[in-house]
Order: sequence, then structure tokens, then C-alpha cells
Amino acid sequence: MSTLADKRFVLVTGKGGVGKTTVCAAEAVALAAKGKRVLVAMCNAKERLSGMLGSAPIGPDVVGIAERIWAVNMVPEKALNEYGVLVLHSRALAKTLFQSRTVHAFLRAVPGMQEWSMLGKAWWHTTELLPDGGFKYDVVILDAPATGHGLDMLRVPKVIIDVMPPGILRRDAERAWALFQSPATCAIVLVTVPEELPVTETIELTQSLAELGLPVSRVVVNGVLPPLFSRDERSALQRLPGAAAITTAGEAALFAGRERAEREAIQGESLRRLAESLSVAPAFLPLLFEDAATPSAIRSLARRV
Repeated sequence: MSTLADKRFVLVTGKGGVGKTTVCAAEAVALAAKGKRVLVAMCNAKERLSGMLGSAPIGPDVVGIAERIWAVNMVPEKALNEYGVLVLHSRALAKTLFQSRTVHAFLRAVPGMQEWSMLGKAWWHTTELLPDGGFKYDVVILDAPATGHGLDMLRVPKVIIDVMPPGILRRDAERAWALFQSPATCAIVLVTVPEELPVTETIELTQSLAELGLPVSRVVVNGVLPPLFSRDERSALQRLPGAAAITTAGEAALFAGRERAEREAIQGESLRRLAESLSVAPAFLPLLFEDAATPSAIRSLARRV
């Protein structure tokens, strides 16, 4: 797998349930081990990262969760308020403004504003500086929403650029969009598993991102099984009768082999489709036969990435 250590922004998305947060955690640990200061930003998510890295629960404020790793679980309303403080350079003025029911109702009615409040906040963290002038975070990893919502979120800055008059909002959207489109500064990572539907969604998402001019730097196939059987063995096992014919322990073992052979066949076909459809070679993470949402499992995956 190619390194992400030279990127400023890494956006991770994919179908729900394929292990996006697991990949984010493993990447963060791997980058931190290289001496990088890493921020993982989640989008109002059911928070699981703290369990993976053995930290306290992660809320809407940036907190340190491991050596050289920080995290935040962004909430749209709070993120929008923070953006107002940055724009107005006054917390008191921003508080007064956002407490206005009219302003609050207007902002909630603007299409894509909630998505931009989180995507824009994640981008803004790439611009934060330390007192010595260096970047506060070397790499910001965005654990983006699942496929459809994630794609809608990525479209928002382009929509702002196209429809908004010149001003602070459009200026920041232009800066963020330029970063997202540059392979030198941004990596979009798609996560999938070797199954038919997730692979189909990944291929379609790759095509949609290409239409937006956004480069896919990496496709990670998570949960890959090590093959146990040859092609001929798989064919022989798949011809065996189903579970209804099981009467002995030996037949049960053969049925388990048949199930594994079928899964290997689906995995092989899925990987073939990915290889033929993508412009980047897929990278693989193994299926762990332990709970993947633990610090030890994440450290194991971090060595892979």
C-alpha cells in the first residue's frame, strides 16, 4: 500500500459496515509511528474509535487519544458555530448571531450547509498552525459518511463555488476544493469488502468521483480471507449437498468446507472485478479472527498499512 504520510488531507469512505473506521484507526496509528501528528475527524458518528485505540469517549471537541493522535466527533451545529467564530473573529458576536432564530432557521434551510459545516471544519484543521508557524496536524483523516452521503458531502464545496456570490464562504470552499482535487495534498481512500454489492458500489463511487475531478488514491479491500482451497478443490466442494443432508460429523466438516469454498469463490470474483475496473491496484487487509475493534487488532492492521 502506498504511503499517505505526505498528504495533508485523507478522506476515507465506502459502503456502511465495511470497516471505514477500522481503516482510519490503523492509518492513524501507522502515520503516528512515523512521527506524524494526526487528527481523525468523524462526522456525527456512532463513536467507535475510542474503543479501537483504548481512549476515553470522543466528543465534539478535539482531544488527544494516543501519542501524536487527536480525534473529534463533529456535530453540525457546533461545527457551524465554530466556523462563525473563525469568520467573525469574535466568539461573543458569533454566539449572538447563531442564537438568532432567523439566522439559525436560514442556515438549516441552506442545502448542504450541515455537510459543509463538518467537511469545512475538517479542511480548516489542515490550515491550523502552531506558534512556531508549523502545521498543528501533519495529516487530517476524515472518517466520511457512507457511500451516497459521502459523495453528497464532497459535492457541497463545488456547489458553493458555483452558486454563492464572492465572499468568505465561497473563498473557503475554493481553497478546500483546490486541496481536495490535488493528488499532492489529498488522498481519497475507498474501503470495501470482497463481496458483490460493496464491490459494485465501490466501482460506481470511483466513477462518480472521477466525474468530479477527485482522485482516488487507494482502494482498501478489508476482511480478505487467506485461500484454503485450489480452484479444483473449490469446485468439488461446491458440488456437495447442502446442510439438509448432514448426518455425521464428517459431513458437517465437509459442509463447512463447502461454505468456505463458496465464500472464497465470491471473494475471488469480487477481487477480479475490482482489478479490472480500477485505475489503482487494490490493497488488502486480512480478515481478523479476533475482535477488530481493539487496540491490539488495530496495531496489527497498522503494521499492514
